Amino acid sequence: MAITVPARAPTAQDRAASTLRRAILDGELRPGQRVNQEAWAERARVSPIPLREALRALAGEGLVTYRPRRGYAVTELDLAELEEVYRLRKMLETDALRRGVPRATRADVASLEAAADACRASAASGDVAGQLAANRRFHDRLHALAESRPATRLIDLLWDSTEAYRALYYALPGEAAAADRAHRTIIAAVRAGDPERVIALQDQHRARALERLRTSFRGEADTSPEAALSV
Repeated sequence: MAITVPARAPTAQDRAASTLRRAILDGELRPGQRVNQEAWAERARVSPIPLREALRALAGEGLVTYRPRRGYAVTELDLAELEEVYRLRKMLETDALRRGVPRATRADVASLEAAADACRASAASGDVAGQLAANRRFHDRLHALAESRPATRLIDLLWDSTEAYRALYYALPGEAAAADRAHRTIIAAVRAGDPERVIALQDQHRARALERLRTSFRGEADTSPEAALSV
């Protein structure tokens, strides 16, 4: 007879980390903003100790950074660092897709479709954190097709380091719809077993996000209808 292991109840640290993570991904806590530990402990309904443990865990994910004598702040990159992260992502993701797409099964395609559907539904309801989580599941599933744990660990680290900026990207006009279009075309190429097409589409998807983030860094985001319709 199978033995069912009960799910672990969330700890105070889990609750604090979840509260802070959602605030970062929703854009309530912005890149560079200091985390007021007393206020956020009260908000998460935990004592200061699990709040500090949560911050250390989030620092390991790349979402916050510890600054001596100043405490924790949401991780902030300059434009050169952001571009370097995207350059490294392209190298690793291209290799993962070239190796992984030919092995994609119907179940893999179904998983991609489910994540894309969840991303679209979260966007329609204005749930930015849900949209980000679903988008991450979509791309994690793509990279996992390569069946290389070292590669996926490295890709995950790069994604973690820019997660706060992804919330800014999805808040830009037209980007939720553009991301959905990109996901659908990528799924079609995976279903067709065409790795080079998937790589080209992923390159376009990544380049668009980087360009929109560049304009956000410069405070020059183009919110015109023409920009929203571009691919």
